[in-house]
Amino acid sequence: MHVHHHAPGSFCWFELATTDQDRAKTFYASLFGWSINDTPLGPTEVYTIFQRDGRDAAAAYTMRPAERAQGIPPHWLVYISVENVDAMAKRVAAAHGAMLAPPFDVMESGRMAVLADPTGATVAIWEPRAHHGTGIVNAVGAAVWADLNTPDPAKAAAFYRELFGWKIVAGKNMAPAGPNDYGHIVNGDEFIGGIPPASMLPPGAPANWLIYFAVPDCDAAATSARASGGSILMPPTSMKEVRKFAVLADPQGAAFGVVETAT
Repeated sequence: MHVHHHAPGSFCWFELATTDQDRAKTFYASLFGWSINDTPLGPTEVYTIFQRDGRDAAAAYTMRPAERAQGIPPHWLVYISVENVDAMAKRVAAAHGAMLAPPFDVMESGRMAVLADPTGATVAIWEPRAHHGTGIVNAVGAAVWADLNTPDPAKAAAFYRELFGWKIVAGKNMAPAGPNDYGHIVNGDEFIGGIPPASMLPPGAPANWLIYFAVPDCDAAATSARASGGSILMPPTSMKEVRKFAVLADPQGAAFGVVETAT
């Protein structure tokens, strides 16, 4: 078993809440070359772990009736590694966030909680025990980046800085990000994600985390997603000199990004 130790404050696990788990398994296996490893979660449910080369890449489960009743759509959830979930949970209110699910144990795998930042984006925190998170990083089929799309980047950034010690910078020069900048999220000395300016968020769209998975060919991934019943929310685009990326949705409507790996 390949164990990758995720630094506190880094993204460690990526989980799809879906309304059609079988179709999601087929869709993502085809798109990312993932294999399927299902674990029973009781008599009728399974927890799907997606793998590449035998290493855990992401997961999926079927949304419970209570979640659907609240009108929560299918979505990807990002987990942030922490040393102590309970200690972190106690700090959420003071940082103007909200607890959606207070700390609980996930068998012997770890302990987690789910919270909302002050702008409404949902994120999970994970205290690893037997399970540290993904075993694949910086590779095709792995989640490599996450963007926080929010109507109030400054308010959101203050929350994450307070909890995780993130720096939000304008770029490699490490200058603090201003209101019109794409704010790069730096955990320790690692660039892990970003906060686009509020002008990028469609009017009325809720705050959300968007996870980017690495693919060898962005155009091919977009075409494949559409052919498999998904949709293209933002067609393949090249940002300045940076890699090509696109935003897609699976057949159930869960949004995610793909980014072409530098060859």
